[in-house]
Amino acid sequence: MITLDDTTVDKPQIDYPTRWGFKLIGRDVDALHTCIKEIMGEKEHLCSLGNASSGGKFHSYNASCIVESQEQRDALFQCFQDHNDVKMVI
Repeated sequence: MITLDDTTVDKPQIDYPTRWGFKLIGRDVDALHTCIKEIMGEKEHLCSLGNASSGGKFHSYNASCIVESQEQRDALFQCFQDHNDVKMVI
């Protein structure tokens, strides 16, 4: 349970395995696509091009896969976050 400003909020219950999505934001759309392929490896996944910023400086890609546990989900998130071509992961 998390307490914020004297309000108790329950963490959502996530039942694994489940499909989990990641939104990757970076400057080079091709590099983002390559990053997804590198990190997912042989793991079955879906990916689709997201939006571009109004000036075209940043692009997003959506990637999703089945994760078996929170540990696996967190590990994938960390790999994306640590990748040089990714500016932000949501």
